[in-house]
Amino acid sequence: MPALESGVLAPQISLSFLDGRRFSLKDSLKGGPVVVAFFKVSCPVCQFAFPYLERIFKAYGQRAKVTFVGVSQDNAADTKTFSSEFGISFPMLLDEKGKYPASNAYVLTNVPSIFLIAADGEIKSSIVGWSKPDMEQFGQKLARLSGQVVQGIFLAGEEVPEYKPG
Repeated sequence: MPALESGVLAPQISLSFLDGRRFSLKDSLKGGPVVVAFFKVSCPVCQFAFPYLERIFKAYGQRAKVTFVGVSQDNAADTKTFSSEFGISFPMLLDEKGKYPASNAYVLTNVPSIFLIAADGEIKSSIVGWSKPDMEQFGQKLARLSGQVVQGIFLAGEEVPEYKPG
């Protein structure tokens, strides 16, 4: 269960992208909903879940006014390697190692922790760990928000477990 659930206001965060540019949740929400996905590169469930999150990003994030960001609890070099190894193309932010201001603001207990934040700052959806039904519902919410047809994120014949704790 996530520490912050649907219906509460998302804590404002300001972090650096891998290239040093700054990200502000407040500013990003002006353009529409934001997906914030926290992870650690050594986390096996993150390694499993993020390629599916990438499929959702490709289905809805690139053509709609939905911003996707990953929030890494690791350094820039390891985060770049993770993105490359697992085929992640959405932007990555760095949660300062040792201090973890964003992770602490979101009261994380486990990763991955994924939040869909509406333009008004309210958390609309949150997922902790891996849940196949939750990821399907997450994709459906993004389809509705973006006015697109729901696309399946699981391939025919692909064996995907229903649940993996984070």
